[in-house]
Amino acid sequence: HLKGLVRGLALHTVCEEALCPNIGECWGAGTATIMILGDTCTRACRFCAVKTGNPRGIVDTEEPARVADAIAELQLNYVVITSVDRDDLPDGGAEIFAETVRQIKFKSPKTRVEILTPDFRGVLQNVRTVVASKPDVFGQNIETVRRLTYVVRDRRAGYDQTMNVLRMVKEIDPTRKSKSSILVGMGETADEVIETMRDLRAANVDLLAIGQYLQPTHLKRHVPLVEYVHPDQFAKYKELGIKLGFKYVASGPLVRSSYKAWEAALVLDGEAPNGG
Repeated sequence: HLKGLVRGLALHTVCEEALCPNIGECWGAGTATIMILGDTCTRACRFCAVKTGNPRGIVDTEEPARVADAIAELQLNYVVITSVDRDDLPDGGAEIFAETVRQIKFKSPKTRVEILTPDFRGVLQNVRTVVASKPDVFGQNIETVRRLTYVVRDRRAGYDQTMNVLRMVKEIDPTRKSKSSILVGMGETADEVIETMRDLRAANVDLLAIGQYLQPTHLKRHVPLVEYVHPDQFAKYKELGIKLGFKYVASGPLVRSSYKAWEAALVLDGEAPNGG
């Protein structure tokens, strides 16, 4: 039903676009991650399966209403809204993001809304626009450790820029929950992952996801897989994350930034254990 509705309303789910390994589990549980602002990213991060190009400033202003209608029809309890990067737009897509959150909140008042945003080029006003729409969770992914950032991510993305956006969220609204995620297995060391976790906590990030990088294709543009991280190491990251003060840590080979996102909301409500 979800797949049919998504097609009928001309929506994109990141579950499909990014070839997520957990699609059956999440869709079966009545949650989904919907990608707004088109399916063409202006950036070309080397870990990502989403296509890259120039959307030429085209924006579907009716998309927020369509997304909200779909969520209302599906009666989703929890939805994650994400997008491609839109460096071709003056505000990076901030207003469409905000309007999508507002429409969902209006049409489905009980639905929790998590957003996973681009960095909006680090512009405070763009971040402020989105935070003002009051998403339940504001996500911005650091993706990798500092040393590998320019190897793995598009040159327009930066380690400090992402950290600054996460910091801005809390400065604008200290009650807003923030989230980030790290992919491992691209050649980083455990110490570097721990350093990144400490940096995220210093930015007052509440929720953390750590998962195994899987090379989307064998094309040259995609970063080669260096190692499969042992499940015991994921368990250590989770244990350390809780000690560092994260309110929720999901850490495991198949974890993705939106994986079982609804569990994090339960944690914030004091209804569930703190991590998967």
